[in-house]
Formats: sequence, structure tokens, C-alpha cells
Amino acid sequence: MNFKMMGRFIAQILSIEGFFMIPALCISLYCGDSMAVKGFLWTILLIIGCVFLLMMICRGAPSAFYAKEGLVCVGASWIVLSAIGCLPFWISREIPSYVDAFFEIVSGFTTTGASIVPAVEDLSKGILYWRSFSHWLGGMGVLVFLLAFTGGKGQGFTMHLLRAESPGPSVGKLVPKMRTTAAILYVIYIVITLLNIVFLLLGGMTLFEAVCHAFGTAGTGGFGVKNDSLASYSPYLQNVTTVFMILFGVNFSCYYLLLIKEWKSVFKDEEVRLYFGIILASIALIAWNTRDLYGSLEETIRHTAFQVGSIITTTGYATVDFDLWPSFSKTILLCLMVVGACAGSTGGGLKVARLLLLLKGVRRNIRRMLNPRRMEVVRNNGSVVSETVLDNTNAYLSAYVVIIFLVFLVISLDGFSVATNFSAVLCTFNNIGPGLEAVGPTCNFAAFSDLSKLVLCWAMLAGRLEIFPMLVLFSRNTWRNR
Repeated sequence: MNFKMMGRFIAQILSIEGFFMIPALCISLYCGDSMAVKGFLWTILLIIGCVFLLMMICRGAPSAFYAKEGLVCVGASWIVLSAIGCLPFWISREIPSYVDAFFEIVSGFTTTGASIVPAVEDLSKGILYWRSFSHWLGGMGVLVFLLAFTGGKGQGFTMHLLRAESPGPSVGKLVPKMRTTAAILYVIYIVITLLNIVFLLLGGMTLFEAVCHAFGTAGTGGFGVKNDSLASYSPYLQNVTTVFMILFGVNFSCYYLLLIKEWKSVFKDEEVRLYFGIILASIALIAWNTRDLYGSLEETIRHTAFQVGSIITTTGYATVDFDLWPSFSKTILLCLMVVGACAGSTGGGLKVARLLLLLKGVRRNIRRMLNPRRMEVVRNNGSVVSETVLDNTNAYLSAYVVIIFLVFLVISLDGFSVATNFSAVLCTFNNIGPGLEAVGPTCNFAAFSDLSKLVLCWAMLAGRLEIFPMLVLFSRNTWRNR
């Protein structure tokens, strides 16, 4: 295990985190929030000290970097990023409990949007900005940012890190160099975020609100600046947010293909077609089921489309309390929590690509049972899917189910209802945000015990990092020298 190389890498990650705290510090200075200024200033100074110490200790690190180091670096760096990133909340006393502050920033970086804050509007603007920006940084990935704009030591370095952090069953190249691929993805991410800000400004949002909501939408996170999320905003702003949530749930490689005019490849992409098919079908079914709850067809479709887009992309914004919807509609939303967005997007969940592979795998096994001598392969977009990818997909599903039930069992010690606990696990592990009943869109996670909050933090990190980087940290084989 190349510990020195990993130490230097974590130092680079902390440097990026400290740099991105500067705007939040400036906002706090401008608004005169002395406690928030203290929180950011002390955290930045601590980061400088940690980076200096790590760089001194890890001088002369060997350049060898393999898959094991990549997985460990991803898991460890996200934990360190969260442990330091929550300090402004805690030092400023805007979130007095360190565990609560840690839960809040983990929810931010993993783009979950689950919160323990009872009154969001009471937070200072600098804290609100940092809270929302954590979504944007975690959405595409802080390690991807590092690879895109600061580079890495060789192809293996970039490939192992990008594969370990990027969401989806597999990570492909847009161009021959992985660093260039990461840069292209981030540029697309930045451009769409800026477009979102412009459309929100045109709808009458202030610049601060537009930036914070665009960060939450781009990272498919869900932290807002008002207690009612987006319920009090105009229908235009709700519709704009719906469109951009769904756009950020699309595989970003599709946008690159559109830029190079590979239109047919995008329109024929099976994952994208299934993604939009699920969205349209869910909107139609829920709109039919909730047609008597709202005054007009436009209002029904607007709220339905918003919540479907918010849940399937794992954003977590809300315009209504969907916990009051009929059971049929809530069941559809629970199913969407599991499905999630497309691979290679900023969304969480199982991913539409995995669902597609699992369904095709079931169909192949049925055909094999009917005709054992027939050669059957799984194809995706016309190409044969390797057995390795299929095995990894099945392994992911197995780990997914086991973790959900283990976390569900632990948090059940707190004594909440089955619906509360199960939806809490689903919405944290799938990085969604609000669940049902006591963790619904009008409630929060503050009532859970510290143990449950820490377990849910682990679930959020495992869900965002595709499970295995977090499991690797707890494997004995990881830490053996041989």
C-alpha cells in the first residue's frame, strides 16, 4: 500500500476544499456574520496546517498507484473531506452538535439533501452558500475536479480514481486521455449550471438564491434557502427546476455526443430512452392518481412532474408534501428512489443502466433455461456487455440489498415507524433527501440518535461512491502488505 502517495493525494483534496471555502468566507465577511467568519477562518487555517504536515511527511512518495490505492483514496478522502468540511457549521455554532454538522455536510457532499436543520432560513448566508456549494462539488466529484484541472501522475492514477468515484456500472472514455475526459465532463457541468442560474434569474430569483438553487439542482442535492424548499416560488421557477433536474440526471457523455453532432447515438441510447420512459409513465400515473388534490390539470402536472423529476434524479427538492399523496403515488416514488438517474450523471440510486442490465440478465437466464445449448449474450446499444460488467452489476445488487437491510435494522433501534425507517434508509443510501412520515419533505432527521445519524452518514457515502470504496476500507485484505 502506497501510504505516502495517498497522504499527498488527501493533502491535494484538502487544498481544494480550503480554496472553495474562500467565497463562503467572503460572503460571511460582507454580511457581517462574525461567528460564520470565525468558523470558515479557523477551518481554512486548520486545512493549511494539515496540508503542510501531510506534504512534509509524504515527501518522496513512490509513483506506483494501483486499483487498491484508488479505492482507498476515494473512500478515505471523502471521509476526511466531510470531517473537515463540517467544521464551519460547528465552530460557528449554527449547528451546535459535531455529529449533526457532520451529517449535514456528508448529506451535502454526497448530494443527498437530508437535513437536521429545523429552520434553514435562520442560517447565515455564508453557511447557506457552503451548504449548497457542497452539492455542486460533490455532484461531479471533487476527485474528478482534481484530475480535470490539476492533473495526475499517469494513466493508471487517473483511471483508478475516476472509476472509483464516478457513478455507474462502468466508466468509459470520451477521448483517449482520462484527464481530458474529466475536463470535458466538468466544462459541460459548469456550462449547464450557468444556464440554470440564468433561467432562474429571469424568473425573479435573487442572485444568491439562484446560485444556491442551481448548485443544488446541478449536484442533484436538494439543499435550498427556504424552509418550504421551492413551494413558495412561482410556477415558472418550479418548471425551470424540473427541467434542469431531469437534464442533470442524464449521462453527461450524451451531452458530449450532442456537441460532436452524434445525434443518432444519443437518441438510440437504451438507458436514456428507458430513463425518459420511466419519467413520463410515472408522471402520467401519479397525475391520474392525484387529479382530485389540485385545482387544475396544469397544477397537477406541474407538481407531479416536479416530484417525479426530483425523486428519480435523487435531488430531493419539493413543492408539495408528497407524504399526503395516495399510497399508489407514494409507492411509485419509493420505486423511483431505488431506480435513480442515469449512470455518468450527478444522480444517485441504483442507476437506470444497472436496472437495464439486470432486466436483460434475467431475460438471458430465462432463455438459457428454455434452450440450454443456445449461446446467449447481453447487448447494450448493440454492443456485447462483458461478463465482468454483468458480474459486477450482480455483486453491486447483492451488496445493495444487504446494506439496506443492515442499516434498516440498526436505525430501527430508535423506535420510529417502519415506513419512517425504511424510507430514511432508501433516501440516504440512494442520496435522495426526504422520505416518508417523520422524514418527509416537511420534516428532518434531527430526531434520530447520534448512532443512527453516523450509520446513515456511512450509507450516504456508500451510496454516492457506489458502495465498494467504502467496503474496501473495512476489508482486512486492503491493509495487508502482500
